[in-house]
Amino acid sequence: MNLETFQQSMYTLIVETSTNLPKDVRRAVKRAKELENAGTRAAMSLDTITTNIKMADDNISPICQDTGMPTFKVKTPVGANQIHIQKAIYTAIEQATKDGKLRPNSVDSLDGSNSGNNLGPGTPVIKFEQWEEDYIDARLILKGGGCENKNIQYSLPCELEGLGKAGRDLDGIRKCIMHSVYQAQGQGCSAGFIGVGIGGDRSSGYDLAKAQLFRGVDDVNENEELRKLEEYVLKHANELGIGTMGFGGETTLLGCKIGVMNRLPASFFVSVAYNCWAYRRLGVAVNAETGEIKEWFYQDGADVSFDSAQPEEQEVKSESRVVTLEAPITEEQIRELKVGDVVQINGMMYTGRDAIHKHLSTADSAPVDLNGQVIYHCGPVMLKDEDGQWHVKAAGPTTSIREEPYQGDIMKRFGIRAVIGKGGMGPKTLQALGEHGGVYLNAIGGAAQYYADCIKGVEGVDLMQFGIPEAMWHLRVEGFTAVVTMDSHGNSLHEEVDKSSLEKLAKFKEPVFA
Repeated sequence: MNLETFQQSMYTLIVETSTNLPKDVRRAVKRAKELENAGTRAAMSLDTITTNIKMADDNISPICQDTGMPTFKVKTPVGANQIHIQKAIYTAIEQATKDGKLRPNSVDSLDGSNSGNNLGPGTPVIKFEQWEEDYIDARLILKGGGCENKNIQYSLPCELEGLGKAGRDLDGIRKCIMHSVYQAQGQGCSAGFIGVGIGGDRSSGYDLAKAQLFRGVDDVNENEELRKLEEYVLKHANELGIGTMGFGGETTLLGCKIGVMNRLPASFFVSVAYNCWAYRRLGVAVNAETGEIKEWFYQDGADVSFDSAQPEEQEVKSESRVVTLEAPITEEQIRELKVGDVVQINGMMYTGRDAIHKHLSTADSAPVDLNGQVIYHCGPVMLKDEDGQWHVKAAGPTTSIREEPYQGDIMKRFGIRAVIGKGGMGPKTLQALGEHGGVYLNAIGGAAQYYADCIKGVEGVDLMQFGIPEAMWHLRVEGFTAVVTMDSHGNSLHEEVDKSSLEKLAKFKEPVFA
């Protein structure tokens, strides 16, 4: 095989997967948008999402800044040299990272250092399988950390919040799957897709669940029992009212695919792989002799094009208002904000993720004066030009709940007034918002191109020893829009949606498949 051509084919697969959402996923997003009630937070979110999809196409830039763990499933003909294929994929990954199509995401688990090129022990993931066809089937999924953290595995029998006992039968499996959607809330960038693996052991069950994410959105399960279960879950999960980004709404789940395998008598696992709306997976058939792409997968059926115009200005709720804030922000301005308000920020904001929050929790001082400032839970994709200037290639929010142990204390110590992220935070942060005079703003997860467009300049960077995603970037923004979901008056939209969706989940206690 011509390995140079194959390497270029893998590079093309990586770039397309990162920047071009497949047709079957686009159709699912479009259906969700058509179902949503105009003027709601969910409708506004879906407008932003569809704009972001188009912008990623136009810019050939990552749909989401978290380009995830690159996971390849590669089927090769008998006699193909898998060692050479693996090396070609590694080289393609490294080049795509250098070109800003992937964020450097490979981190040493012991010392926290970032390899900078997405290569390291265990990364990327490549799963080989030999088959008797004469071509190579290479498929790639980029599954970000936010949705990866909402994966869940159940061991039956068990007790489930809101649903009671789940036994070792089809109804027990059903309850586990419904619970998996509930527990994800908006933290996995709903509306999402789930792959479910029934049976196996701890590791093979998760492998089976993730394998379901390589199925087409519109395919039909050949197993009649599983087909009925998929249809049931997709219908009723959308009755939980979690909605896009956990804001409430008509669509919580965009797809459900279930697989089954044998198990040990003592073990009964139900494993769920949750994927965000930015369902980035593509595949190619490659000529085993020339290394050229001869066919693309997941691109059949009707195409969906989204208007490249910015999301329509719309009233999110009759009592909502749009507030423009210029950083630094005063406590008085923050105290005037309430859940549901839409905030547009101008001025400076500073990125801070896990490493920054841990650092600030023990540091005597911050790298910059954060009094009255905005912290953005974001690990951007950055690219340096020939003149040494940094440019933002993608910059959506990361899941905020990871910073719950630190956030409230850091806000008080350094005078931070606003935190932007996705998925909401917990009671410790909510209490601190009230005591200190702070606010939590929920940006639209996965909308990395939309928010990158709001960033008009990179004014500096600190703590680069933590790696590009974890450094503190100084960003000058205009019209950076997010929704107040936790205010300084003790109100949390996330608590409200969690409570109401749990009540709705309880309606599905009774047997269905008895």
